[in-house]
Amino acid sequence: MLEPLERFSHVANFTDYMAIVERLLLADYPAPVDVLDMPAGNGILSERLRGHGHRVTRADINGQHPDYVFANMEKALPFERGQFDAVTCLEGIEHVIEPASLSAELSRILRPGGRLYLSLPNVQSMYSRLSFLLTGTCYQFAPEQTTHPRGEMVDRGHINPLGLPQLAYLFAEHGLVIERATGDKVKKRVLMPLYLPLWGLSFLATRRRRQPLGAHHQAPLFQLMNSYRPLFSRSIVIVFRKQTLA
Repeated sequence: MLEPLERFSHVANFTDYMAIVERLLLADYPAPVDVLDMPAGNGILSERLRGHGHRVTRADINGQHPDYVFANMEKALPFERGQFDAVTCLEGIEHVIEPASLSAELSRILRPGGRLYLSLPNVQSMYSRLSFLLTGTCYQFAPEQTTHPRGEMVDRGHINPLGLPQLAYLFAEHGLVIERATGDKVKKRVLMPLYLPLWGLSFLATRRRRQPLGAHHQAPLFQLMNSYRPLFSRSIVIVFRKQTLA
């Protein structure tokens, strides 16, 4: 029988999306800064960032390492407003029942000018679109793989299939805008002969909708959604920046 805090899944290896976030964060912050890694999972990403001199706080609910700060992403986070220069939140937001609350908390603890590095299953990928067409569910969001905690501390699974439009809106509410979007390896590259015509049709269907979101200097959303990595990768990686006050 698993202990409650062992019922939260995480990968055991250093993944492609972790490598992407490491590369992006080190390019943005070559000098040491205060970083929150949450959910820290196996702890490998935070260890590598510490190896580059960054001051990394590791937070999770799984108790994988003794230095982990206990943080339940479905509740208020145990950190001060503006405590961190950068926050990494990899493969976590899709597990919570109220992503709007989590986005508010992640924004609160980030300093003005700071960056949030987010990764999650890419529900807008061509493979996921085909999955939805054939099954009515996005790739990696099969309903039989989810759990209703009903007061217990267990992992819900993948319950919120969030795409770029929803994430852009949730974080823009708190002054964060998308700087860039990329992704890891192509899902089912063998289907590329099918993907490419669909990519062309998608480009045509959105040609009049490639404009910034409002007056927030947001990257053109449909241009991002139809660029190579966000359209074909298994996991999408998004960098948000918290705007400074005028």
